[in-house]
Amino acid sequence: MRTLAPVAVATALWGLVTGVAMVKAGLGIGAALGMTLIVYAGTAQLTSLPLVMAGVPLWLLFTAAFVVNLRFVIFAAGLHPYFRPYRWYQRLFLGYIGGDMNFVLFMPRYGSAAVKGTPEQTGFYVGIAAANWAVWQVASIAGILLGGLFPASWSLEFAGVLALVAIVVPMAASRPMLAALAAAGVTAWAAQPLPLRLGLVAAVVAGVAAGLLAEGRAARRGAPS
Repeated sequence: MRTLAPVAVATALWGLVTGVAMVKAGLGIGAALGMTLIVYAGTAQLTSLPLVMAGVPLWLLFTAAFVVNLRFVIFAAGLHPYFRPYRWYQRLFLGYIGGDMNFVLFMPRYGSAAVKGTPEQTGFYVGIAAANWAVWQVASIAGILLGGLFPASWSLEFAGVLALVAIVVPMAASRPMLAALAAAGVTAWAAQPLPLRLGLVAAVVAGVAAGLLAEGRAARRGAPS
């Protein structure tokens, strides 16, 4: 929880923005509360809202939400060695409480661990994931219940972006990270015209690939990463 504390502001802001957006889009309080508690995925929620209001077929709604969350397949592959011993329903729960911040905070700490799947690693993951879930839900529910009080001129979305930038910038302290950020940023900008927010998926793939390539090159040269 102490590790999560510095990024909790960004999580809370995004949760608040998502809660307000659901209400502004026309969802009722009950539907919005159900969505934030069951879906628990800000990008998928924000992507699906205009589709819900437009009355698109259910298959298209699920496809759009699936596509924008494809990055979690990459995260899950990285986390699998740590949770391989658990039963499927336990891994399903760990996946539900998972999020971007959990992966970002977990991997630098245990990514190079010689032994994977220890109780300490599980405890750390569950600790940051549960705390992140609680922060998100409290902020999102506040946004749902108080959404009508926030005028559009406040630009809450921009505040959320600034909070995330404040988190990412201090992490850009190595060549692989800089390569990943550059590749992801350029790809996200160039792929904006893609439908169903596929640009987000392309940016994640490009960022991961660039980071791994840069890290491999640094290792071969014996240079510090």
